[in-house]
Amino acid sequence: MSLNLQPVRVGNGSDEKGMLVFDEDQRLVAVLTQLSDQYDGLSGHWYLEAGFGRLDDRNQPTFIDLDAARDWIGERLASSDPT
Repeated sequence: MSLNLQPVRVGNGSDEKGMLVFDEDQRLVAVLTQLSDQYDGLSGHWYLEAGFGRLDDRNQPTFIDLDAARDWIGERLASSDPT
C-alpha cells in the first residue's frame, strides 16, 4: 500500500509539527503530530492525532518514528480490503 505524507502545522495548542497521511487514492486517512519535550520518554515520537475509517482508534497510539506509523497505518488499511 502506498501512503503519501505531507508536512503540516497542526493548531492543537502544543505540538504543531504534523503530517497529513493520504492513501493511494489521495484520501486523507490520518493526521499525525510529533510529540514535544513535555512528554517524558515520548519526545520525538509520532501520535495519531486523528484517524479516519479503519484508523479511528480510541487508543490513539504513538509511534517511535514515521516508518512505524506508516507500517501500522498500512496494516490497518490493508485489513479492510475485501481481497
